[in-house]
Amino acid sequence: MPNVMIRKTADGAMTLYVAKKDLEEKIVSLEHNSDECWGGQVELADGSLYYLEPISAPKLPITLRARRA
Repeated sequence: MPNVMIRKTADGAMTLYVAKKDLEEKIVSLEHNSDECWGGQVELADGSLYYLEPISAPKLPITLRARRA
């Protein structure tokens, strides 16, 4: 399970960065995106899927553990 960093870009989109792969891609979908529940399956622009344990909405940027889905 790699550590990933999620941040918001200047245009308001979210990106996911995986340091071990030197990969940074735009997040195109997030399974849960509300104040009470945030995370779940994340789809990136390149088609990759990751899973983040759902948490309450965080302040971005944030570093989390993710699993390949």
